[in-house]
Amino acid sequence: REGVIIMGATNRPDVLDVALLRPGRFDRRITINVPDIKEREEILALHMRGKPIAKGVDIKILARRTPGFVGADLENLVNEASLLAAREGKDKIGMKELEESIDRVIAGPEKKSRVMREREKKIISYHESGHTLVGNLLPFADPIYKVSIIPRGSAALGYTLQLPLEDKYLATKSELLDKLTTLLAGRASEELIFNEVSTGAQDDLKKATYLARKMVCDYGMSEKLGPVALGSNSEVFLGRDLLKEKNYSEELAFNVDEEIHNIVESCYQKALDILKKHKDKLIRLAKRLEEKEILNKEEIEEAIGLSLIHI
Repeated sequence: REGVIIMGATNRPDVLDVALLRPGRFDRRITINVPDIKEREEILALHMRGKPIAKGVDIKILARRTPGFVGADLENLVNEASLLAAREGKDKIGMKELEESIDRVIAGPEKKSRVMREREKKIISYHESGHTLVGNLLPFADPIYKVSIIPRGSAALGYTLQLPLEDKYLATKSELLDKLTTLLAGRASEELIFNEVSTGAQDDLKKATYLARKMVCDYGMSEKLGPVALGSNSEVFLGRDLLKEKNYSEELAFNVDEEIHNIVESCYQKALDILKKHKDKLIRLAKRLEEKEILNKEEIEEAIGLSLIHI
């Protein structure tokens, strides 16, 4: 019984029974964080060693495009890019294959065989163009790197890829509001151009409402409710869901819901105002996107005539 060390690993230390963590049990915890941008560069370089990598592959861009990726994800990224290059008969792994590999991990493989009606294609083009244009005009939003209307995975009909300039460990209120506005700009674009909205904004609305709730309940960013944290630290784990106990009155709960609605509505109106002001750029960008289906940052810049932040 001497010299025996018992180790365990978990991705959810927040739901472990406290009895497991008492002295003499699993009483020493070592946290292994996801790699930062510099560490991702080093991991990618390690996995590319010995592989036929083409000239022009920029590891810095790949590292910036992969926030949240762990070592296994990055290894899989390089292996997937190798397979893509082999399928196309190439003897070198280029930036195209590596970026496609990242897109597969984030949004799933392209569904080029999916037949899309012309009106649907037009709606999706304006939806994604709304995200792209507003994201480029807001001062605290991450720069847009790519926009596509080619369906991916099981549900994504298109996507807009924002690329942070650096890893972030905190966010200001201005950054969160710009993120909310960008999320809602797709639906705002549909309303502006077609005078009605589609189901395409479902995921955007979920993310926007979740973020607005975090701002009000967790970050104390509500002007009306002030710098308070609402919701108990006592959490109950039920299957795949984590539920927080409510520690405030029904009256305050009403005010919380009202504040969340006000934040979302304010950001939506801001997105709509920006798109109205730059409607000519929105139309030009959407037409170009509908024609080419995928636009990179240089093509976006050319379509809307803006000087974007260069990578």
